[in-house]
Amino acid sequence: MLVILGLFALALAVPAAASAASADVAALQVALRARGFYAGGVDGVAGPATTAAVRRLQRRRGLPADGIAGPRTRRALGRRGRPRLGSRPLTLNDRGWDVAALQFLLATQGFPSGTFDGGLGWHTDAALRRFQAWAGLPADGVAGAATLAAVRRPPPRSPLRFRRPVGDPIGDGFGPRGIGFHPGLDFVAPRGRPVQAGASGCVEVAHRDRGGYGKLVVLRHGAGMTSWYAHLSRIAVRRGQCVAAGAVIGNVGSTGFSTGPHLHFELRLRGAAVDPTPVTG
Repeated sequence: MLVILGLFALALAVPAAASAASADVAALQVALRARGFYAGGVDGVAGPATTAAVRRLQRRRGLPADGIAGPRTRRALGRRGRPRLGSRPLTLNDRGWDVAALQFLLATQGFPSGTFDGGLGWHTDAALRRFQAWAGLPADGVAGAATLAAVRRPPPRSPLRFRRPVGDPIGDGFGPRGIGFHPGLDFVAPRGRPVQAGASGCVEVAHRDRGGYGKLVVLRHGAGMTSWYAHLSRIAVRRGQCVAAGAVIGNVGSTGFSTGPHLHFELRLRGAAVDPTPVTG
């Protein structure tokens, strides 16, 4: 336990540029936000804003303001500062530090569950079960030792390469965004811009999605991969049609949960959202 706390304290002491995203840091950020000490995003990076928030908490609680979330600082966070991930199996309606860490890890594995809030509600339960099925585990909604070992593995990557669906720049990238997780790339493209297939494949979905994707095209490729093209203004293909890489499949729009014209592009490996950046050129 002392070793774990020491490593965690070390993670909080290093600059943001040198610190990889950490589920424990994400859980700390969730707890600090809930207590009103932190207004930044939950990105798992122990940067200056997180350190400053820890110091504010410490000063308020009469602790040494060293910016390190050691045991006394964790206790000052109350129930949101405990228990550590792995100290208990997690199930529906559990709350705490460990749930926030689990939510962050599920998202990095390609199974985001909405808001990082430290509560294992229905959305997190559904994401947990989907991940368990994806990982070949019993989808029982209990995050025990086997599930935690699987969710701590390196995130999945696409075995295939894709071309850019539009030539416009990327706005929002893949990864943590605000208090949630963005599972794809947003290309800043004008309304009506032709959208091209990122690779050859067959159309699995070509309709208006009932959720936030709006007009959506999903192509199925080999090796368990699908590519998703969302918020379209027009769909130019039909379900079952097979297309070549570069074929026009629709046009950029702002349908669904969109605040302006852009293309949302996702890659999924057997249902898990994977980062398109390393394999999209």
